[in-house]
Amino acid sequence: MKIRKTVEEVDALAVEAHAGQVDKIGVPYIEHVRAVAAGLAPFGDELVMAGLLHDVIEDTDWTAEQLVSSGVPARVVEIVMAVTKQPGVVYEEMIRRITADPQATLVKIADNAHNSRPDRSSELPAQKREKFATKYRDARDALWPAASRPDIEAIVRIVNPALLDELRERQRP
Repeated sequence: MKIRKTVEEVDALAVEAHAGQVDKIGVPYIEHVRAVAAGLAPFGDELVMAGLLHDVIEDTDWTAEQLVSSGVPARVVEIVMAVTKQPGVVYEEMIRRITADPQATLVKIADNAHNSRPDRSSELPAQKREKFATKYRDARDALWPAASRPDIEAIVRIVNPALLDELRERQRP
């Protein structure tokens, strides 16, 4: 019988996999994946694991096969693969692919919310800040209609409460 990893074990795997990596503003990368995972806590352990691992295939030497072999649940790996950038696939097309999977959509909403945090983006040069703000806002145009409002609210309340105003504005007739 294959042993399934716990959330704590997946967190340790993410710590090891992202060791030495920093994000765009120089913060240890594990903080980003943990923030994404925290936003997914209301949806259960599988989504928390997917949040912790959402960039591991894209940004480390880990493969989907290695994750499954190590005991990461297959569905978690499927979600991670759904949100992983593929060579030659433009961002907008990737977002459309993600929205075909409701759980992958929630992971990407949490990722987008954390990447959109004002305290993170304020550390970037103005040109980059505006480029990323537009990219993430455009992604929300596709992601948010693919999820329920209560699910979006649950995520952004945890990950980036500043987006609650945008969510309210989008809901007005």
